[in-house]
Amino acid sequence: MCLCLDWSPSAKSIATGLSDGSMAISTLREGSIHPEKAWKAHDFELWSASFDTQQPELIYTGADDCKFAGWDVRESTTKPIFQNSKTHKMGVCSISKCPNSLNLLLTGSYDEHLRLWDVRSMQRPIVEEELCLGGGVWRIKHHPYLEGLLLAACMHNGFSIIRIKDGVLEIVERYDRHESLAYGADWQKVDSSQSSGIETKSFAATCSFYDQCLRVWIPKNS
Repeated sequence: MCLCLDWSPSAKSIATGLSDGSMAISTLREGSIHPEKAWKAHDFELWSASFDTQQPELIYTGADDCKFAGWDVRESTTKPIFQNSKTHKMGVCSISKCPNSLNLLLTGSYDEHLRLWDVRSMQRPIVEEELCLGGGVWRIKHHPYLEGLLLAACMHNGFSIIRIKDGVLEIVERYDRHESLAYGADWQKVDSSQSSGIETKSFAATCSFYDQCLRVWIPKNS
């Protein structure tokens, strides 16, 4: 079963995480998907796979075995270039590279913590006292044009907007209007103020699982 996928920055390759812990790379050529490489990356369900946006030859994976790993697809995938199995207390279900930083990356886990990493040193998170969001961190979405602002879907605890400043994670707003598991989250992608010259607010879209509810709302702090 395919559990997650991520497009490479070039939009020519797709990374897919599978329910048996395998990782698969496919390419898109002439309108068709072609399998290129597959390997056993984790022991249990692979919940998150993410290309490095600045170094697309690198892929980060997280799984139900509580392991967070990195792979260089140019080399042999018999061993990861790094693997952390001590930090996350439960499965790693979301990974997201900070779009405006060469080195910063975030992971979210079923253990309810959001963690900030520097890819140059993967032994432990930058923030030793990780930010607890009160629910499994299922999705992480960076704001498309406000640097350091992100939206997180926190499963049993609604949605949170977090700011990263000087290596510190801070909750600036919570949204709890959903009555079911908080699963999907994203931002409006266009900065309408650039074309209109008028300052506008960002829109967030969030959805929940069992009640099949979608809400579009304006955060107070964006």
